[in-house]
Amino acid sequence: MATKALNFIQMFQYTYQDSQGTAHVLERIVIPMIQRDYAQGREDARTCEVRKRFLDALHEAVMGKPITLDFIYGDISPDGIMTPLDGQQRLTTLFLLHWYAAKKAEVPEGELAFLKHFSYETRASARMFCEKLVDFVPDKNLGKPISEDIIDQSWFPLSWKKDATVASMLVMLDAIQKRFADVPDLWAKLQGDAITFYFLPIREMGLTDELYIKMNSRGKPLTDFEHFKAELERRLRQIDKETAQRIIYKIDTVWTDLLWPYRGENNIIDDEFLRYFRFLCDILCYQEGDTPRGKPNGSFDLLARYFDPAQEMSKAHADMLERCFDAWCALKEEGGPSAFVKKFLSEEHQPDKVKFWDDKTDLFLECLAAYGEMRDARNRLFPLNKTVLFYAFHVYLLHRDKITTEAFTDRLSIVVHLCSNSQDEISDSESRTGGNRMPAILQQVDSIIGRGEILQSGLDPNFNAAQLQEEAEKQAWTAEHPEDAEALHALEDHPLLYGQMGIIGLEQPELFPRFAELFACDWDAVDCALVATGDYRQQDRNNWRYQLGSSGANGGGGRRISVAWQKLFHRTKGNEGSFEHTGKVLRTLLSRVEPLTDEALHEVADRCLRDCTAEQRYDWRYYYIRYPSFRRGRYGTYEWADAGKPYECFAFWSESYASSRMCQPFLFAIDPKNEEAKDEYNRVLRYGKYAIACENDSFSIYECENIKDVREKGLVPVERLPIPQEQGIDTVDRIEQGKKWLSEMRKGLGF
Repeated sequence: MATKALNFIQMFQYTYQDSQGTAHVLERIVIPMIQRDYAQGREDARTCEVRKRFLDALHEAVMGKPITLDFIYGDISPDGIMTPLDGQQRLTTLFLLHWYAAKKAEVPEGELAFLKHFSYETRASARMFCEKLVDFVPDKNLGKPISEDIIDQSWFPLSWKKDATVASMLVMLDAIQKRFADVPDLWAKLQGDAITFYFLPIREMGLTDELYIKMNSRGKPLTDFEHFKAELERRLRQIDKETAQRIIYKIDTVWTDLLWPYRGENNIIDDEFLRYFRFLCDILCYQEGDTPRGKPNGSFDLLARYFDPAQEMSKAHADMLERCFDAWCALKEEGGPSAFVKKFLSEEHQPDKVKFWDDKTDLFLECLAAYGEMRDARNRLFPLNKTVLFYAFHVYLLHRDKITTEAFTDRLSIVVHLCSNSQDEISDSESRTGGNRMPAILQQVDSIIGRGEILQSGLDPNFNAAQLQEEAEKQAWTAEHPEDAEALHALEDHPLLYGQMGIIGLEQPELFPRFAELFACDWDAVDCALVATGDYRQQDRNNWRYQLGSSGANGGGGRRISVAWQKLFHRTKGNEGSFEHTGKVLRTLLSRVEPLTDEALHEVADRCLRDCTAEQRYDWRYYYIRYPSFRRGRYGTYEWADAGKPYECFAFWSESYASSRMCQPFLFAIDPKNEEAKDEYNRVLRYGKYAIACENDSFSIYECENIKDVREKGLVPVERLPIPQEQGIDTVDRIEQGKKWLSEMRKGLGF
């Protein structure tokens, strides 16, 4: 163990012996990651006083009162790298002092080359700052603090100012400049014995975190992100040193600048970086035919999975990471990532943009804020359809030189429509029908964005097949009818369609603008006019539940009203046949009514009622139009358990079957204020021990505690009002008859 006093320059000429007794010269001094930041340049009052006293002591030393700075402990690795266990702060200050002296004296490059062998590993930014500083030649004639000259250099990214070590070094350099500017021959004095210390190598103790903690109780632990960067750098260096050097430099410079505007409340970009990193890793997973579901997804798990030097694809993964980050960085002159994404996506229809189904159009911001996070046990904050759409932007950015802005806008609209109408298909779960579709879906996006081609075969199940077919048909149709393209896009962007316009079809382009005109009218009038035009109901796959539109009468419903119409206007598995019929009725109404106004729609409905009355034929459509109780449901969902019994129906209030606000609309029209049958979901009118039921050809009164007793116990009605019918259709208005009958029964039976 040597105890000879050394100056800072001599430290880089230090000779030691290895375990076999062979002599070696120390190669480098490296401040390790486990050490805290350089602290002597902090600007709090206590540190300012310590810094002043220390520099005063060094100044006295070079002016004639030599000083020895006690012991510096360190370990020397087999390849000659000395890692200080104690003395980091003093060594760093000496490094800065020697740099200042060398630059002040204009020392030849070869003579100050030893400074390049002093390095910081606490952060890549600190290490790179030291490297750049050694090569930098300050302008001695500027007459301003040296830190300002450094910060003004093109190689100094502003993000480095956020690095505690770099910021501290800049403060110390200004202090050194101020204190030593008047010292003649400073460099020559530092080469002598003015400032020395004792170095104690501790090879036999090894280099462990525990040792650092014991010998430097002031040490600050690294953050998880700093550990992540260190592990990433270690792996990248084994994959490709040049790639590693570029990426680590970019993380602390241009990539930090990219993410800085999106930093969280903690004023750092660690979480944002890691969320985007996870997004890219998940994309790699899908592209390789796999799913991240069920796999560890911690940052270090992802490093081990995709950046393992032993894996053949690790270099390609590193290249993809770098290319994607760089692609977003390249948008600086265009306002940055958020402005770029919003350039193409809009919440409303705009001719040169793509209407987005969500009010959050900043996918870049949302990915950084939420990717990988869960809304609840089952739902992601950044769902898979947004993952697909965000990926589409990456495909464009990575091939931007081959895709025009106009082409990307058109192709992006296709992807948006596919994502909007493939809610059941977009899945990365192997347990769901169709399995993990994401690999095939991303291949489809590659083809659409990259080449403008919609693949109809050759891929495993991906997007909704019907929507894929529709998009291909629209693409071909638009190419043949460019003059009608904007009208088609406006139709697609209607909030009731969000991309799927098969309910209108391509055969009658003159109807495209009429759809928006129709739904600018009162929706109750639209609903009644459609029913008057034809039986436009859609039968669910269960064969007893039917979908109609919704007016929101008797309770509104807001977004739920739209849901009813959206379900009607979107083809789903099980509604194909009735979907086509709904479209036929809709197109008939659009073709016949001119102009499309509330008054005109009311006239269509009123004409239907007049015809029914004149013909004495009161089918379910007559009652639906005539009585608002039939149109009270927010979801427009109805139950007809038996298609042969059209008057035995129930109107849902919500999407669930069991709701206290569902009702038998014929009974509700007779006595809308009845409140006693809530436990029976308004399937009857309840008056004490009596229950009135609507049957297909009558109204019946039963004496029972529960309407189920009628069927289960074979009860017969106490009273019954037969409804005259022809071929199963009422020949009188049963509701008018029922109101009179109910009044008489309440008097006669005393309820």
